[in-house]
Amino acid sequence: MLKLKIVSPERIEFSGEVESVKVPGSQGNFEILNDHAPIISTLQKGVVEYGNEKLEILGGFVEVQKNEVSLCVEKEEMQK
Repeated sequence: MLKLKIVSPERIEFSGEVESVKVPGSQGNFEILNDHAPIISTLQKGVVEYGNEKLEILGGFVEVQKNEVSLCVEKEEMQK
């Protein structure tokens, strides 16, 4: 299992364990699984998928190290 933490400027979007994470990397979409090599990558506009959840983002970055995945993302502001 992966320990996933997704943060945006507004709040912590998700914190918990997942089997995989799909992210929109700046060089194309990729999936992070257990025992993934350490990586830091920028993210482009797209959808982050984890478990049964989907989160639309405008961009950000991802860091993977020792089965811990940290995403810092920018989301569109909700219209009031």
